[in-house]
Amino acid sequence: MNLSTGILNAPRSRFDKLQVAALAGLMLLGAAFVYSASMANEANGAVAWHNQSWVRQILWYVVGTGAAAGLSLLDYRTISRWAMVIYWASLLPLIAVLVPGIGSTKGWGAMRWIDLGFWQFQPSEFAKLSFILALAHQLSRPVDELALPGNFFKPVGMMLLPFLLIMKEPDLGSALVLLPTGLLMMFVAGTPRRYLIRSVGAMGVLGALFLVDVLFAPPNWQVKLQDYQKRRLMVYFDREYAPRSGASREDRERLRKLQFDDSHNVRQALISVGSGGLTGKGWRRGTQNALGYLPRAVAHNDFIFSVIAEEKGFIGSVTVLTLYGLVLFTGIRTASQARDRLGKLLAVGVVALLFSHVFINIGMNIRIMPVTGVPLPLLSYGGSSVLGSLIAMGLLQSVYIYRKAY
Repeated sequence: MNLSTGILNAPRSRFDKLQVAALAGLMLLGAAFVYSASMANEANGAVAWHNQSWVRQILWYVVGTGAAAGLSLLDYRTISRWAMVIYWASLLPLIAVLVPGIGSTKGWGAMRWIDLGFWQFQPSEFAKLSFILALAHQLSRPVDELALPGNFFKPVGMMLLPFLLIMKEPDLGSALVLLPTGLLMMFVAGTPRRYLIRSVGAMGVLGALFLVDVLFAPPNWQVKLQDYQKRRLMVYFDREYAPRSGASREDRERLRKLQFDDSHNVRQALISVGSGGLTGKGWRRGTQNALGYLPRAVAHNDFIFSVIAEEKGFIGSVTVLTLYGLVLFTGIRTASQARDRLGKLLAVGVVALLFSHVFINIGMNIRIMPVTGVPLPLLSYGGSSVLGSLIAMGLLQSVYIYRKAY
């Protein structure tokens, strides 16, 4: 099928209306609560309206929706022909962001962005999508071929390359979501279970050794981590910051204060979620947010779920989970109805990536996951995150639209 014929046939299948409605609901909530979280800071009122976070968020929604709509009209098989080109091209910004003078460094030392002036471009958000596209292309070969060792190690290499580059930034959260996404796609594709079981077992052992090393080993023996990453893990596992041998009383007090400060975000997020009750305190009436107990630098991105839970309570939280549930359900339905293995794997990859983001972000808001900076799709403030999420939805819609286009 050529491109022009595909576009002409597309309207017969139409969009997945239920998924579109759920996405629209998430974007409405995102705009409303980014406004609430950011405008709680009186200093933001003095910023020009077109530079305010909620206005920029709406702009990214418009641009992302346009990109998703255009992408959904393209046959995903046509897009997949360029999968490896897109994959390798997406690695270039991941390398460039590590170069001093190109990569933009934030306060905690992470080089995850490229400052384009009008936009803080985050390459990892788009590398995730190119990874899904390339892996689906690679795994869509006949099932019998996947039993060959070479056809197992190639997908693993495709997964580890962006994983290691993103870890180097460092961005532990964005790197980790590649693992469950890639492994689930390999499982659905029919990769022999013995390979996957050994891989998961090896990752589990390495992960356990890593945590034991970080949490219990002497400082000179520990894996090299950014100081803030190690402290986040110590806070999550409720381990006291260990003073050096012979440390003075002042040093011990300094470490206690540092640990108290480091746990502040998670502690205030939990208070925000718990204080919302059934119906919440009302939009823009959340005291944790308004009084700055929930730090304003992260309230509108990493901890946007806590803002919603405080202001709209249990009902608001359930509404968010229901909307994500609808997107995931329709994504799984699309995978089951896909016309070929490529479409199924693309849909599975997008669903796995979305679920990983939602689970990790909401988990860190309620302290079942460590704080990693993973955004909540379409709700957290951020241009790269919004564009990446909507482009992923455009791919999913393409699979849905062309599921019966023969």
